[in-house]
Amino acid sequence: MKAKLLIVAFISLFTLQSCTTDVVVNDYQDNISLPDLMESYDVWYVDYNMTTGNGDVPFLSKAFTVSFLGGDLFANNNLVGIGSTGNGYGVNIGYYNYTSNSVRVYHNIYGFYELDVYQISPNEIKLVDPHTNTTYYLIGYQRSSFDYDRVFYDNMHYFLQEYVAWEEVYTSAGGNPNAFDAENYLKFVIGSNDTFRSSQDYMIGNVNNIYWDYTGNYNIQNLAGNFYMKKLNLYYNSNDYEGFNITVINDGRIRLYHIASGTTYEFVGRGFIPIMRNAASRTKTNLESVSNAKK
Repeated sequence: MKAKLLIVAFISLFTLQSCTTDVVVNDYQDNISLPDLMESYDVWYVDYNMTTGNGDVPFLSKAFTVSFLGGDLFANNNLVGIGSTGNGYGVNIGYYNYTSNSVRVYHNIYGFYELDVYQISPNEIKLVDPHTNTTYYLIGYQRSSFDYDRVFYDNMHYFLQEYVAWEEVYTSAGGNPNAFDAENYLKFVIGSNDTFRSSQDYMIGNVNNIYWDYTGNYNIQNLAGNFYMKKLNLYYNSNDYEGFNITVINDGRIRLYHIASGTTYEFVGRGFIPIMRNAASRTKTNLESVSNAKK
């Protein structure tokens, strides 16, 4: 994944012992219990770009944030709805408890995981799956100070993939005529970080019936000094190229400013794709039976 948020300075690693950590951060010791550490922040941002190892802990690799709330585990798996779903915590994905130096997660779909916890700084931890030697880095925030809007921009390509199609609903009167004026739908293929499609179909009722006229590759670039705008580059297989400044109006509408022509377009998302699929929810009682069956 792309980098998600500014990372708090990497200070020092330590090993958790018993239920209390003994952490040296700068020149002071931060004595804090593991439950207090995990539950002292409302949301933990999963900085997936920092992940190391070849394994996969699905509920972390799919999540933008996770929250440890009194035994219940929550996650924001989609950018659509982040900040509002579950009052910012996301959806309930399971529950957890602790050992002396690990958190034991009982996920509603993926089952049981036991992850070793290491503190890096006052609000940064790493979770290690000892069976695959895979490490995830998490940064803690309070909801009141967490920049949910920034997450859209730092993960723009994932946001664009959360709809089956984007439908053009507005074209500005200003701007020079150009070939992109004829394109009414865009699709950013889920599971691929660089494939897009476009269509000149008009007012299609069922997005699954859209005929995709063009295909190609795309990328997202940062704009110097602007955290709330990105550059979207579309490279058509026909060797055509279109460049836009892209901004997020809300979690279902984007604005594209066509750099070459000066035309502004707005697209709305159609066919939301939830990352967390509906599944038979397991109760805490049911999950207790697998507590000793490590994955």
